[in-house]
Amino acid sequence: MADCLFCRIVARQLEAKVVFEDNKLVAIHDINPAAPVHILLIPKKHLGSLSEVSEEDVELLGHLQVTASRLARELNLESYRLVNNCGVSAGQSVFHIHYHLLGGRNFQWPPG
Repeated sequence: MADCLFCRIVARQLEAKVVFEDNKLVAIHDINPAAPVHILLIPKKHLGSLSEVSEEDVELLGHLQVTASRLARELNLESYRLVNNCGVSAGQSVFHIHYHLLGGRNFQWPPG
């Protein structure tokens, strides 16, 4: 998708500070961090939001979660939060599914 910010990052048309990449996803530092550690995990497959996933995406979403866990360990995060915002009212601003790996500070509950 030519007008999708994250598709352009995946295609290396826009610069980003890459933390991890494989054939299914790319993980980058968020340019507007909400925590000392704020990594975005972005599938290379374009899906507008979690509402668009199907059974064929189960392996991709599982891989994303395992990768998030591995990155958290590599970053020495004892505790962390993995967040997906789905839809405008939930705070989604880029309509390409992605997850926020947040750590390095205490978080409150409920969020938002």
